[in-house]
Amino acid sequence: MSASDIRPGEVAVPLPDRFDAEIYFIGRIRTPWTRREDCPKNPRESGAICTIEVNERWADALTGIETCSHLLVLYWMDRARRDLAIQVPRHYDEARGSFALRSPVRPNPIATSVVRLIERNGRVLSISGIDCLDGTPLLDIKPYFASTDAAPDAEVGWHARRGR
Repeated sequence: MSASDIRPGEVAVPLPDRFDAEIYFIGRIRTPWTRREDCPKNPRESGAICTIEVNERWADALTGIETCSHLLVLYWMDRARRDLAIQVPRHYDEARGSFALRSPVRPNPIATSVVRLIERNGRVLSISGIDCLDGTPLLDIKPYFASTDAAPDAEVGWHARRGR
């Protein structure tokens, strides 16, 4: 998406001249999707089996991960634009602030998904429940704890009102 690809009602802002921090990509996520429009809107909408390939240097960090049924995966949406403060998602016709959306378009395109771990084969994890493009950089993997990570009473008011 280029700077000229902006929907009516969207607002772009100038980006800073330099970054504040550095990160290490610890691997790559392999999916069947090569175009953004092909990715599922919601990671749970797809039954696709995808893989996480962890870099060799971090292989030991996977010790014990096979005991987890679900994982919290953080990844870097490296092909998303980063300058929109206000967005108009194509499936909603109202403008929203980037921080009120789960869109990959954000100042730091960090995405997160709770995935089901199907199998570990060395440093490759077979998973389901992710929504990114093939080759997306992996930032981190954490065990998902339903006891502390789930918030059953959580609400997103603007989304809940849409169904009325």
